[in-house]
Amino acid sequence: MTRPHDRTLTEAGLAPNGTGRVLVIGCGALAHEILALKRANGWTHLDLTCLPAIWHNHPERIVPGVREAVARYRTSYDRILVAYADCGTGGGLARTCAELGVEMIEGPHCYAFFDGIDMFVTHAEEEITAFYLTDFLARQFDAFVWRPLGLDRHPELISTYFGQYEKLVHLAQTEDAALEARAREYARRLGLAFERRVTGYGDLARFLSQSR
Repeated sequence: MTRPHDRTLTEAGLAPNGTGRVLVIGCGALAHEILALKRANGWTHLDLTCLPAIWHNHPERIVPGVREAVARYRTSYDRILVAYADCGTGGGLARTCAELGVEMIEGPHCYAFFDGIDMFVTHAEEEITAFYLTDFLARQFDAFVWRPLGLDRHPELISTYFGQYEKLVHLAQTEDAALEARAREYARRLGLAFERRVTGYGDLARFLSQSR
């Protein structure tokens, strides 16, 4: 019988430990994309555990959460990859990953690494008045934007929060007509022009490919 400390985490539950295993500690907002890349590339050696996506609203929780996850799983894996950008930690996550000897994807946030950091910087200079959505935020707009800002109760605050923006840019990871329709609707709600840019998985795919 396999003892609990001899088992490792996968998206389907627990599986026997083995050699050559890689764990991705990821933001919950990236789970869908990481698992899609795993399936598409046949990365059976790669497991995923996620921290709550809502921590983007509480970035002070990210560094302690990653530190705890690394401590919990380090002995079960040959390598650990951290699928978080800086995400409001002020460089704290990068310093912690360096201290712990784990690899972290580069970038200030997921908008940048989906678009590709150099490309995002180029776009950002032209889009200083743009509000960005990824596919995740297109799925979870109400839970992560609309309700936390109180716009469901006080729509008059839209101009306070979004009056400085001119357009909503959907950085799309996939070709999904339903998500595009949602993103268009959110632009309408906010009174913004709409633009869609298909980025694919960008630097996230390249980062995870190094696990092979």
